[in-house]
Amino acid sequence: MTPPLYFDTIFLLMLKIRLQRVGKRNEPSFRLILVESKRAAKGGHAQEVLGSHNFRKDGTIINKDRVLYWMSQGVQVSDTAFNLLLANKIVEGKKKNVLPKKTPPKKEKSA
Repeated sequence: MTPPLYFDTIFLLMLKIRLQRVGKRNEPSFRLILVESKRAAKGGHAQEVLGSHNFRKDGTIINKDRVLYWMSQGVQVSDTAFNLLLANKIVEGKKKNVLPKKTPPKKEKSA
């Protein structure tokens, strides 16, 4: 028999820091949220809101202490969120490529 899983035991879950799109149509802004990795970011199941970012107005508000705390607890960060943290000098490292790799078309071999 497995013990019941309560909301307080968030350390048992696989958590991820990712972006959640909010805002009006054609006016996107984003929240930096902590969410269970298997849930969709838009599902409203955010454990904690860690900050916000608006690409159009270049306004970024990030709770640096909480982000570093959760990363020290082993929380994974999505590639786009990592690049955002890197641009705001919260973490150090190399920028991650979030665009898919283009594969060259395969040439047919004629016999």
